[in-house]
Amino acid sequence: MLKQEEFEKSPLFQDISYEEYVRMLSCFQAVRRSFRSDELICDLASPQADVVGVLERGSAALIRIDEEGVATVLEELGPGGVFGRSLAFAGSGSDSLEVVCRSPCEVLFIDYPHILKRCEKACTHHSMLVQNMLRLISEKAQALSRRVDVLSRRSIREKLLCYFRQMSEQEGSDSFTLPFSLSTLADYIATDRSAMMRELKRLREEGLIRSNGRQITLLR
Repeated sequence: MLKQEEFEKSPLFQDISYEEYVRMLSCFQAVRRSFRSDELICDLASPQADVVGVLERGSAALIRIDEEGVATVLEELGPGGVFGRSLAFAGSGSDSLEVVCRSPCEVLFIDYPHILKRCEKACTHHSMLVQNMLRLISEKAQALSRRVDVLSRRSIREKLLCYFRQMSEQEGSDSFTLPFSLSTLADYIATDRSAMMRELKRLREEGLIRSNGRQITLLR
């Protein structure tokens, strides 16, 4: 079960009280499972994966694997993070969409049809959960649009600068902290890490950015 502070960070339970959340777990017949690092949490392409997962502890990643075996990180998940087939956007039918454990995880699974079916008790928090689901789908669609904007750029340099500008606008500042490691950044922009690190060095030398680990500042 999510702790109070973790619960408050979960977008799925926005405007739902902690007491309602506790009752909801029983109402929705939620199932909790634990996972080890690098273990597959869920294959969203599987017909049995019609669930919504809420990460309670640890970290995980949503990864797309295309028919040639190339893996692309679509999203990094922390406590309170939500995943599910209805909240993801796959590519072609031959792609695999997996949620993989980064560090030891505890995940709460709720059957998606159980969320959508009419509640016999007409619970207010049930309706609010559905609203939150729709909002999450909208937000993830917007995030996908931003990702497409980055990936549509022709060079590593253009991809990096496009992503950095997005982060700057999102944070309202020329300085910001990357939400993931540099290795994951390379996966995010779908490029080789060594080539990306060389381009970051060039951007620093040309005075376009200043960087210290995950801390980035756009200079012009």
